[in-house]
Amino acid sequence: MIDKKQLNSNIPQHIAIIMDGNGRWAKKKGLFRAVGHENGTKAVRETVESCTEIGVKYLTLYAFSTENWNRPKLEVDTLMKLLVNSLKKEIKTLQENNIRLHAIGNLQALPQKARTELLEVIEKTKTNDQMTLTLALSYGSREELIKTIEEISIKVKNGVISPHLINEAVINEHLYTKNLPDVDLLIRTSGEQRISNFLLWQIAYAELYFTEILWPDFKKTDLFEAILNYQKRERRFGKTSEQLS
Repeated sequence: MIDKKQLNSNIPQHIAIIMDGNGRWAKKKGLFRAVGHENGTKAVRETVESCTEIGVKYLTLYAFSTENWNRPKLEVDTLMKLLVNSLKKEIKTLQENNIRLHAIGNLQALPQKARTELLEVIEKTKTNDQMTLTLALSYGSREELIKTIEEISIKVKNGVISPHLINEAVINEHLYTKNLPDVDLLIRTSGEQRISNFLLWQIAYAELYFTEILWPDFKKTDLFEAILNYQKRERRFGKTSEQLS
């Protein structure tokens, strides 16, 4: 069992998590997939509180992808209702822990009720500064990059931006994540080892951590184990070990 005393001061500033395995968790127990999603919210709460406890400044959760709209309507409807209920229930936790809620993705695609509740919680927590919790909703990285290219292209066409001056900073400014730093640690649960169209630009130098644990079973100790693994790695950003030392 790993606890926070085993971690050093090198806490990742920005952790992103692909919360995978809710459906398989439910199937293994002979339950409806919706029950898996409901239990996944408990793992979200524990992870958020644990990140706040150890000083993580940014936590981004892949809550609903653009591809998830292709799931059975009943499951999509359940996920949207769960989103609304969770936001109502967790506003107290966000306020008590001084957490600011943020959201990225094509939010206009969300049902009106879910979008309204989301924006209300974002507004109520906007001055909190202990940690920024970002929900990726109706999010797809390729869609984000296409949107970014379109916006920059229009500005080039209108003479607002010179094509010769387009750099990483310009691109970052047009992404959904323009107010967030790059990801330091990306965690994916359930044993799958792929990125699934999540923050493709922002994880260019992230450390990737995959675990067999299904998301509803992901606990504080599992988070700390991922961070401890991260702390044992050497992040060179293209340099040699000798240059870093």
